[in-house]
Amino acid sequence: MRRTAPMALLTAAVLAAGTLTACGGPGGDKNTLKVAFPKDTNNKVTLRDDYVEMVTRAFEKANPGKKVELIPIQASENDYYAKIQQMMRSPKTAPDLVYEDTFLINSDITAGLLRPLDPYIAKWADWKQFEPSAKAAARAQDGRTYGVPDGTDTRGLWFNRKIFKKAGLPQDWRPKTWDEVLDAARTVKREVPGVIPLNVYTGKGAGEAAVMQGFEMLLYGTGKDQLYDPAAKKWVTGSKGFRDSLEFLRTVYGEKLGPDLSDALSPNIQTNVATELMPEEKLAINLDGSWLGQQWQPKGGGKPWPEWPRTLGRAAFPTQTGAAPGRVSLAGGWTWSVPRQSQRPDLAWKLIETFQTQRNALEWCVRGAQIAVRKDVAADPAYLKSVPGIGFFTALVKVSRYRPALPVYPKVSAAIGEAMEAVTSGAATPAKAAADYDEQLKTLTDGQVVAKP
Repeated sequence: MRRTAPMALLTAAVLAAGTLTACGGPGGDKNTLKVAFPKDTNNKVTLRDDYVEMVTRAFEKANPGKKVELIPIQASENDYYAKIQQMMRSPKTAPDLVYEDTFLINSDITAGLLRPLDPYIAKWADWKQFEPSAKAAARAQDGRTYGVPDGTDTRGLWFNRKIFKKAGLPQDWRPKTWDEVLDAARTVKREVPGVIPLNVYTGKGAGEAAVMQGFEMLLYGTGKDQLYDPAAKKWVTGSKGFRDSLEFLRTVYGEKLGPDLSDALSPNIQTNVATELMPEEKLAINLDGSWLGQQWQPKGGGKPWPEWPRTLGRAAFPTQTGAAPGRVSLAGGWTWSVPRQSQRPDLAWKLIETFQTQRNALEWCVRGAQIAVRKDVAADPAYLKSVPGIGFFTALVKVSRYRPALPVYPKVSAAIGEAMEAVTSGAATPAKAAADYDEQLKTLTDGQVVAKP
């Protein structure tokens, strides 16, 4: 029988006390793997839990005498990151396999928390099936690979066709500029009272979801290299695009086009949007990710919603003024990684191989509404018809940008979240918040900045 050690908002003190040492002391049972992964904060959403359970059960069956101890961590996104980093620091608490957000890989490598996987990958025939961009997302500055991605994602606008019809807006809405997005939101506010016109994630509560799905979707549409200049190898200050992106947020929340502030700044906003506001048809436009369909699956979803394929439309998020390429998307994703403190890396790699068979990778993409990173999965008919809109979001991969894969990025992201929250709450103007961010950025990067007008 597999043991499952749930972790709901554990503190560092509890971690240090040894709550996670179910296998007993450093090293523990050499035949038992410990696997840490995020559990959705909504207990009704069990898609990842069910999938991990299915794969590890098959692993145990194929490897008699081997056991897998699952450690689902139920916490907000930011708390999850903090928890796994705390766990990985000690051999007493380190899991053998951890689900790692690609944006954290380089900072966790710099902290000495992850193990390079190149010796295993060199002997793994399936690695050739992975798209180059997916491989790059798990590759560190030292040229080595520290995780195997299990999918990626893209971002765009979801809109409710029923609400749009009431507002007199087109059912095939394709905004070409930021102003057209705002104009549609204003029309909804005027014509369909009681409905939230537009959601753009913001502030510190939503963490990286706000920075990546909200702010950077704006910033990357304002011009080239507005966050980090790869040629100069420096971070960007003084950017008009940065100020304009904050101004967009000020407009959304200043004109009351978005959710109430208490909701918008809550750590639970993502769950509320996916399981309440959208399926209850209280939100007209949502800037969000390709994976949302998983929330509405009849089995394992947080809010089964059979009507969503007919109710929701999708549109690419435009660049600020319609400049080429006309569309903006960011891509992210997660990897299975092996902590440096793991005492069973060979067995952990064997489980990664199990997760990443073509069959299991296809299963996860179908269940989790993931964008495939394996070529053989992307070409599979079952994938191509798995979730309504999968073709739309897969097509955005070619215009998708990635966050700077640098160790300091998580700290920069936190500073962006602070600037967003200051503007959203009305505590600072976009100009003041941008200036404060610039000063903080200089400190975080040891002065490695370049100014852009």
